[in-house]
Amino acid sequence: MAEIVRFGISIPDDLLLRFDDLIAEKRYANRSEAIRDLIRNALVEQDLSNEKEEAIGTISMVYDHHTRDLADKLTDHQHTHHKEIISALHVHLDHHRCLEVVIAKGVACDIKRLADELIGTKGVKHGKLMMTTSKGGG
Repeated sequence: MAEIVRFGISIPDDLLLRFDDLIAEKRYANRSEAIRDLIRNALVEQDLSNEKEEAIGTISMVYDHHTRDLADKLTDHQHTHHKEIISALHVHLDHHRCLEVVIAKGVACDIKRLADELIGTKGVKHGKLMMTTSKGGG
């Protein structure tokens, strides 16, 4: 495990008060853990700015399963990207709506392309891509 280094920072008191509120809301154990998390997030974002970076993505979609040929179109997109897709989860939310979550691993630009194809399919009501790296921010 890496050695822990202590350092000090200067911060305006009003910004620190807002940060402490955020820490409490997100239930961090302390300021150090919250700052470590912010740094990791910034490093992941930096890594993902390189579209050739190895990435992991979750693509969540909500759609009406009664939409004509939608399930077939989504399946076709997934088969086209079978090398990137690790797993898919399908949940029936109610009589009409379904939630589908696709987990993909590969080059960041390929995962983004897959997400755009799935979310952009006519009949998908809402979709979101969340990406990270296997490095986890370092």
